[in-house]
Amino acid sequence: MTLSNCRGGSAAGCRWAARTSGGNIVNGVDLGRRMGTPQLFALTTPLLTTASGAKMGKTAQGAIWLNADQCSPYDFWQYWRNVEDADVVKFLKLFTILPMDEIARLAALRGAEINEAKKALADAATTLLHGAEAAKQASETARQTFEEGAISENLPTVEISRAELAAGAGVLAQFVKAGLVASNGEARRQIKGGGLRVNDIAVTDEKMTLTPSHLTPEGVIKLSLGKKRHVLLRPA
Repeated sequence: MTLSNCRGGSAAGCRWAARTSGGNIVNGVDLGRRMGTPQLFALTTPLLTTASGAKMGKTAQGAIWLNADQCSPYDFWQYWRNVEDADVVKFLKLFTILPMDEIARLAALRGAEINEAKKALADAATTLLHGAEAAKQASETARQTFEEGAISENLPTVEISRAELAAGAGVLAQFVKAGLVASNGEARRQIKGGGLRVNDIAVTDEKMTLTPSHLTPEGVIKLSLGKKRHVLLRPA
């Protein structure tokens, strides 16, 4: 953490702030000077990064939203559950209010047991943002999906009209609509790599259409990107 003092719009001080903190802080200091503030302090902190050095921020790929309508509690829980092993302890300290002795216990876990620490991170972070009940529901949804292979009603859901499904809905567009891929082009690339699944069966034909015949006994179609991201397509 760096504390810089830019007294009275000092040229040297402001140039130092510009190098370390960018234009926003410098502009703020200049605005304060023009408004008669005699002394201002600029506070900066290091960027949050993962163990691989990747930046965590709103412009980073895979960044998540705090509001539930843009990132469901389940997706938020999954984000923390799937962090890299090397990041778990750091994130427990930064993004939860768990007691330090509990974090130390989790930090001592090795091998497959580190998944316990990841679940604790996901539970704690989700509880802080969405509440204990949402965290519990997200955890149970994940357990049913990954440990039992069941289709949980609490998985993220998007609706499709019955008329559109009856006419045959293009699989590429439905994965885009579900938010699992950003574009048809990305969907095609995922298909080539075996990354897209419908009801746990790999999609091999980009011209595939979804019809009522794809509905499971639960009345939904399960769309998956890899092994960890799932969305239910529900006729309405």
